[in-house]
Amino acid sequence: MTEGGTEGGDGLPRAVQRLQALIRIPTVSRLDPEQVDTAAFDDFVVELARQFPLVHERLELTRVHTHGLLFHWRGASDARPVVLMAHLDVVPVEGTWQHDAFSGAVVDGQVWGRGTLDDKGSLVAICEAVETLLERDVVPAQDVWLSFGCDEEVFGTAAEGAVDALRERGVRPWFVVDEGGAIAHDAFTGVGRPVGVVGVTEKGVMSVRLRVEGRGGHASTPARMGPTARLARAITRLDRSPMPSSLPAPTVELFRRLAPHAPLALRPLLANAGRLGPALPKVLTALGPESAAMVRTTFAVTTLQGSPALNVIAATATAGVNIRIMLGDTSESVLAHLRKVIGDDRVEIDVVEVFEPCPLSPYSTDGHTDEAFDLIETTIGEVFPDTVPAPYVMMAATDSRTFTAICERVYRFAPFRMTKAQREAIHSYDEHLGVDDFLDGVRWYQRLIERLPS
Repeated sequence: MTEGGTEGGDGLPRAVQRLQALIRIPTVSRLDPEQVDTAAFDDFVVELARQFPLVHERLELTRVHTHGLLFHWRGASDARPVVLMAHLDVVPVEGTWQHDAFSGAVVDGQVWGRGTLDDKGSLVAICEAVETLLERDVVPAQDVWLSFGCDEEVFGTAAEGAVDALRERGVRPWFVVDEGGAIAHDAFTGVGRPVGVVGVTEKGVMSVRLRVEGRGGHASTPARMGPTARLARAITRLDRSPMPSSLPAPTVELFRRLAPHAPLALRPLLANAGRLGPALPKVLTALGPESAAMVRTTFAVTTLQGSPALNVIAATATAGVNIRIMLGDTSESVLAHLRKVIGDDRVEIDVVEVFEPCPLSPYSTDGHTDEAFDLIETTIGEVFPDTVPAPYVMMAATDSRTFTAICERVYRFAPFRMTKAQREAIHSYDEHLGVDDFLDGVRWYQRLIERLPS
């Protein structure tokens, strides 16, 4: 049997058919639990068991929270257990799709649907890798845990429940692999080779609400600097005054690894990134939003609310701001920056949620090697030989942040090739994953498990 399984009646590999079946179940997370279709999550759990019978027969399953799943695959040793993570929930469907978001359609060698990249692709690839190894009666060298969350997209508590369950069992993972980086094509200007970026930390997340209150009234008699105008001024001031940029150590190492593959003019700049002081971060901030996000805390105004009617002056105006906190910054330094930049006591700043930046996981450099990171890097090189593996600072947030409480090596990497257009489709429309790229991801997880040292 080849990796990815036998072909079905429609000629598609078994693993792809399993992905299709689970894509078709609309496990959409919502902030309001009353709006969640729990039946869909029930169906997903049942279908997962149907698609992967050996995983459910031979691994010990612990149910976590409402629909979270924690599987324990006993290995030859429990000295250095490993956790492979994914989540079964997805964000709501937005925009106009070429193919129905929950169709799982395979068109032109691509599987289309919400969750193909975030994050059912990883979940199914992990299960397929384990199912294939179980069919061969393989026993991993170390215990392997599969942790599948059910509310990652709404910063839920299922992952915390999995951590609690492991802590109660005295399990301290050697390393954790969750979603995050990928085999990124077209990620860096001038670098022709894809980059296998492995998140060794992730930015913090903070959400605040700016609020301005006033008298309100009839729109025919507006006063100067009412709530909406005052709020607009605060937003404009924030937009014009970003926090200082910096270059964290993982980004320096990323650039060092990219340097030999960059255009000649850029090689000295990248190779010496750590010695250039503030010059390089300033260049990166000028190159666009993706580059700027690599070197500083970012602010995104995401929600606005004012008057309920066109002819009514708002008595209260609010704006939601989503903040991604860079390593070296903290929630306190962010609040201090907000107060200073806005410079208006009448603009209230309410903190809605906050997660500080994650601890930095060990990674290999010229002068230092880490066995766990090397294992991940070597496996990337074996399955994706044209790729430059490198650490990086992940800009989004994952369930794995909760695992830093019990593990010092938390890595964020989804083993799929992704173009820029695919990366832009995550949380947007036309999310899709190549069939061959998905099967390579299955192979990556399988190789990773097979390579676990005794």
